[in-house]
Amino acid sequence: MSVQSAAATFEGERKRLTGVAYRMLGRWSEAEDAVQDAWLRWQAADHGEIERPSAWLTTVVVRLCLDRLRRAKASREVYVGPWLPEPVLTPEGGERRDQGAESLANDLSLGLMVVLERLGPEERAAFILREAFDSSYGEIASALGKNESAVRQLVSRARERVRAERPRFRADPQVHQRLLAQFTSAVASNDASALLAMFKSDVRFVSDGGGKRPAALRVVNTAEEVAQLVIHLAGAKGGPREMRFVELNGVPSLWFIDGQGYESVMQFDIADERIQAIFVVRNPDKLAHLSMH
Repeated sequence: MSVQSAAATFEGERKRLTGVAYRMLGRWSEAEDAVQDAWLRWQAADHGEIERPSAWLTTVVVRLCLDRLRRAKASREVYVGPWLPEPVLTPEGGERRDQGAESLANDLSLGLMVVLERLGPEERAAFILREAFDSSYGEIASALGKNESAVRQLVSRARERVRAERPRFRADPQVHQRLLAQFTSAVASNDASALLAMFKSDVRFVSDGGGKRPAALRVVNTAEEVAQLVIHLAGAKGGPREMRFVELNGVPSLWFIDGQGYESVMQFDIADERIQAIFVVRNPDKLAHLSMH
């Protein structure tokens, strides 16, 4: 394989590899770094000995991500407050419009990413490769250094956990947009009752400031408390200075600058056309790549 052919082969796989890495790591910047590390290993490899470049590259990226997750474990344990994934503007990467709305391949929402975060690293890798990228059990076994029976067990356990925590189907984007509009209208008019009508009874409010921006240090999980908190935060320091509807991770979302001048993004998890969870990312390290200013 010539140098040019090897480079073209890798570039043909880059988007898929970045999608695997992002789903595993929850950070787009780290996913790109992992794929770049894979590129360096690909350059140094004996391509004549590699029968299936796609499988080889997948194995390399998965193992690089597993190493990163293991190294990150200690820092995650001392992270200030809840941890949320790094949101990505939909045009930047990862959305799969060619799949049905209920397909994991089309679901990069923060809600699913949070569920994936709760899986063990190898469970997560096996589940992502099987469900989002349709890898065979043999390919996954090779990537993880396990036998196929063990991989089937990993995927089965992961499926059960994900299905237990996620609605069966994703909400239609129009439902997201409608609820976002109703939400912002209710907040602007300080209408707690309107907010409560939009919430599931077990609604959760999860905010990630990473200790660098004001945020709730725990998950708020009663409807009344969430409504009060939202109205209080929205009115702080005179209310938002700037607000914009954007699409993040394939889902209609809200980007805003609050009354203190801090950047935030908000996304809903929706079930039965009501808000099941509100995710707010405020950690500036996770928003700088959006370049929304």
